[in-house]
Amino acid sequence: MTITLITGANKGIGFATAKQLAEAGHVVYLGARDPERGEKAAAEIGARFVRLDVTDDASVRDALSAIDAAEGRLDVLVHNAGVLADGPVDGAKALQAFDINAVGIVRVTEAALPLLRKSANPTVVTVSSSMGSFWAVTNPERPESGLPLALYAASKAAATMLTVQYAKSQPGIKFNAVEPGPTATDMTAAWGIGRAPEESAAVVVRLATLGPDGPTGTLQDENGVLPF
Repeated sequence: MTITLITGANKGIGFATAKQLAEAGHVVYLGARDPERGEKAAAEIGARFVRLDVTDDASVRDALSAIDAAEGRLDVLVHNAGVLADGPVDGAKALQAFDINAVGIVRVTEAALPLLRKSANPTVVTVSSSMGSFWAVTNPERPESGLPLALYAASKAAATMLTVQYAKSQPGIKFNAVEPGPTATDMTAAWGIGRAPEESAAVVVRLATLGPDGPTGTLQDENGVLPF
């Protein structure tokens, strides 16, 4: 049985990913800040709710302690919690964007490492973005080059780099970042773009279900490895 934790999973891509992995037989811990929304989402798909705020060290520790007590290990960790941080830029918004999109990855990963090391096939997936790829945002043939999302792009570049560095420092654990594709979620509602979350979740699920010989230290989309 595969034990999986997904952060920010009460809606959007995170919820769709949780649903697909639960249907595939995973024991899914659905992490969310809001207990009411999280409990409701977990019940809907047969997952287990765990309160988890990626910006709060105590919340993260408590969530991983609960999983440790119940399961004794963690096989798959999906970093999905994120914020778009669009609109006017200032220091407070920058701190918030990086706290959720990048520092949160560090908080959760560090708390999860002891449990991941107990897995026979430990896998970590970071829902990042091609907006954090220098190659994509400087390529005039790519749509990313025309999107003014400074804080989102910079924090997702950090998220991808953290993923690559963890892959180097933790060779026994697979770490990969994913560009799930343009998706219609609460985060992108103002843009009026994107496909159904279920389609993008399938891209995340592919990396979350890699075999022991799967790749590590990559940024991928549905077509394969992306330069970054």
